[in-house]
Amino acid sequence: MLLGVDLSENDPLRIAVAIGIVVVAYVVSRVLRRVLQPRLARRQTPSFGRVVSRLIGWAVVTVALMFAVTLAAPSIKPVDFIAGLGIFSIALGFAFQDILSNLLAGLLLIIRQPFEQGDQIEVNGFTGTVEGITIRETTLKTFDGQRVIVPNADVYQSAIQVLTAFDRRRTSLEIGVGYDDDLGVAEEVILDACSAIDGVLEDPAPEAYLVGLGDNAVIFDLRYWTDPHQADVRRVEHRVFRAVKERLDDEGLDMPFPVRTLEASPSLVEALRTDLAEAVTADDDSADEDVAVGEADDYLADLTHAELYEVAKSLDIGGRSSMSRDELAAGIAEAVGS
Repeated sequence: MLLGVDLSENDPLRIAVAIGIVVVAYVVSRVLRRVLQPRLARRQTPSFGRVVSRLIGWAVVTVALMFAVTLAAPSIKPVDFIAGLGIFSIALGFAFQDILSNLLAGLLLIIRQPFEQGDQIEVNGFTGTVEGITIRETTLKTFDGQRVIVPNADVYQSAIQVLTAFDRRRTSLEIGVGYDDDLGVAEEVILDACSAIDGVLEDPAPEAYLVGLGDNAVIFDLRYWTDPHQADVRRVEHRVFRAVKERLDDEGLDMPFPVRTLEASPSLVEALRTDLAEAVTADDDSADEDVAVGEADDYLADLTHAELYEVAKSLDIGGRSSMSRDELAAGIAEAVGS
């Protein structure tokens, strides 16, 4: 008996009513999804609202389908149907173990919410912005504009670094200065240059710590805080590097680079003097002197910038890595020609 109609001896009618129940349940599930999704999204996250509303819709259809089957086939009892469904679920679980593990991991990610849509994360070797979380996968947009789809099981079982979990992010840069420079002045210049950059947060203020004595430089670890998003971090990093380099140059502070060490032995100095003396030998007229100077410049031009720098240091003529090639060559020519 359903709504006053006896269905016990009317097989076609029972089947028609069962089909009608499934159709109505499907329509109700669609309406529930449309109503619940925006409300759940406002309370939690868009991914949470989308997935949970879909699960509720599936639950409504599943219950209606079970009722329709028992109605269309009275010999099937609800208990028997549930028992058969359980056995079928076990077999299905073994057959589709990976898919079901992704489904379960997706549910756990959506409920726990270790990250949200729009967060920037690093997981399983991929880094990017979360575009969406479905029951099966998490979709990332990498910083170079590619889409990566990561199975939820891999996401849930891996360590996740959420780059935008907090409202600020620290960046560390290594800045090297010369051994002959005043470290107190160098620290002050580095911090002043960094603090003046738009995008560097005032609280916490930038800090610079001595962290090592390198082969060619004393190393400062410059630390400052910015907005956590990758684009802002990279833009500010570029500005800080440029500002620090320009300020150190303006203050006459050295930023040494890795070079090959050349030992300027007496034989090398004597060879340079001899070759330069031959190059600068000229008549008394000014035209020949200009030609001679050009030949000397051509000789020194064969040396690299690093080699000129090391020769200048070995000759104790005050060469600095920030000096241009012309300045270094002129100093060497004057020293070995004297």
